[in-house]
Amino acid sequence: MAAITRLSLSDFRNHAAASLAAAPGLVVITGENGAGKTNILEAISLLVPGRGLRGAALSDAARHAGPGGWSVAATLATAAGEVQIGTGTQASAPDRRLVRINGANASAASLGEWLALVWLTPAMDRLFSDSAGARRRFLDRLVLALHPSHGARVNRYDAAMRERSRLLAGDTPADPVWLAGLEADMASHGAAITDARADVVMALAGQAAAAQDGPFARPLIKLSGDDPEDLAARLAKGRARDAAAGRALEGPHRADLIVTHAAKAMPAAHCSTGEQKALLIAIVLAHAALVSQRHGRPPILLLDEIAAHLDAERREALFARLAAMGVQAWATGTDADLFAGANPATHLCLADSQIFPRARAHESL
Repeated sequence: MAAITRLSLSDFRNHAAASLAAAPGLVVITGENGAGKTNILEAISLLVPGRGLRGAALSDAARHAGPGGWSVAATLATAAGEVQIGTGTQASAPDRRLVRINGANASAASLGEWLALVWLTPAMDRLFSDSAGARRRFLDRLVLALHPSHGARVNRYDAAMRERSRLLAGDTPADPVWLAGLEADMASHGAAITDARADVVMALAGQAAAAQDGPFARPLIKLSGDDPEDLAARLAKGRARDAAAGRALEGPHRADLIVTHAAKAMPAAHCSTGEQKALLIAIVLAHAALVSQRHGRPPILLLDEIAAHLDAERREALFARLAAMGVQAWATGTDADLFAGANPATHLCLADSQIFPRARAHESL
């Protein structure tokens, strides 16, 4: 795993050009609403496989009235030395992602070998009341940090499932041999997906169980969903049913992350918004500790507007935990005073589409 020491954006969202230097530890970016703080976190989130923290189409990230393409580049400090990574698009192919590692063309999947990210955004505050699909996507980002091939397996499973559904929905009977091949692919990738998810959920549950009660609610975590055993045979038997439903009704795409507030024995979905936020933070911190144990360095955390809805005790506890873990965390907020207790930290201010060290930013306003 790595830490970002320099980040550059070109024609990304509202940033025509932006460059900043960062140190290990907490990186705080403050500024007014609409200044582009979340856009910086989104840019970082695109330095790993996937569609980033907004889940937007690649073409949507291009700056309005810009040339049509965009780029994000970072210098990473790793155990093997400095590594240069970058991603972006060209105006001629706005939805085709390009990736370069140390100057050479690479696949998006290979980014996961160098960088692991986990993010929390305000949109995730009600994750436990959201759909099972939203919780699966959250879990899969946690899994990806520990199993870099997980994303590719999920993509292959989804592709086989979509093709099977398309064939079952056709006007003419589908070739049973072709269907069997797709179902075998779903079973093979599905077993690997379930194993990776189960490994991470079990390890997270152990981390949470070992944690002492404190300002962040202690979560009980488990995985529910379909058993991958004999999936190919069950899919073959259920073709008529799935054709009528328009989708596969069995498989790891039906899994869910189940979280309970340990002290209250209450499902997370029934907890207050503040308690749900605390449970999410507890899971992310447990995950960072787990990645650090297995890989020697925790993932980078992206924490959008993280301090706004935490009381003073929880803010101080969060900053202390991040410092003790040695994690690089990028945090945004509109009120710099909420981060006054976050030291040591790199404090930056975003104003007039430029990024300054906080002291200089105050002098210029």
